[in-house]
Amino acid sequence: MNGLLVIDKPGGMTSHDVVNRLRKITGERSIGHLGTLDPMATGVLPLLLGKFTRLAQYFSSAEKSYSGAIRFGFATDTYDAEGKPAGPQTEPALTLEQLRAAATRFYGEMQQMPPPFSAKKIAGTPAYKLAREGKPVELKAATVRIASFEIIALEGAEASFTMSISAGGYVRSVAHELGQDLGCGAHLSSLRRTQAGAFTLADARTLDELAALAGDVETLERQCVHPRYLLPEMPSVAGDEVTLGRLRNGGQANLPEFSQAPLVKVFAGQRVLVGIAKRVAGTLFQPVVVMG
Repeated sequence: MNGLLVIDKPGGMTSHDVVNRLRKITGERSIGHLGTLDPMATGVLPLLLGKFTRLAQYFSSAEKSYSGAIRFGFATDTYDAEGKPAGPQTEPALTLEQLRAAATRFYGEMQQMPPPFSAKKIAGTPAYKLAREGKPVELKAATVRIASFEIIALEGAEASFTMSISAGGYVRSVAHELGQDLGCGAHLSSLRRTQAGAFTLADARTLDELAALAGDVETLERQCVHPRYLLPEMPSVAGDEVTLGRLRNGGQANLPEFSQAPLVKVFAGQRVLVGIAKRVAGTLFQPVVVMG
């Protein structure tokens, strides 16, 4: 089975758990997710299946959008509700105006320290494995970009919010740092990813919906995002049999594409994605990914 499926990930599952479940449902062994979601988090999790895993490199910079809640009053070692309290619990007297004023710092490009319980690797070992063993976790700050961060409401010690953040950014770290700034500690209490790149919850299917279609590959494939909607920054162009034959064999070929875009998606007909080609000059293209 080849394609891209957008899953509405349930809480309590790791992204790898979702991959394993999808392998059983579809019978496809080659599956990779585009951007990990923590077990506590729910929402948009795009997965590439079969030959489409060859396209993973082109999705790495996709911005992500979220809705969620931050609990003020104490931090945790994981920066979210699944961790152990990192200090005594308090009931801070915060106002919505205070939170919104403090949140303005988290906008634009900045240096962010990843959580110690994260998949970031230190000398080849994931940070969370070192943290679980009580070993020192020496992570380096990374450059992230926060396009928006809005505090929606405050009820008691919990604030609801929305956020759009660049690939590799941690919403947990924002919650933790906001608590530090306010002097009361804070952690992420809930998180739902509403968008990943071009994919939204409207594109998503639940695992239960897909499980009901197990064994029906044709119907399952219809649940995939139409290939022409993938990587919208790349124009789509169809080729004839001779042209596609050259590209499939690694040779250069002319395509009727005049936008000057550096990369294009090459199709046989409307739906069969043959691969990605790089513009050499004018309408002459060289294949860089061939799907077969």
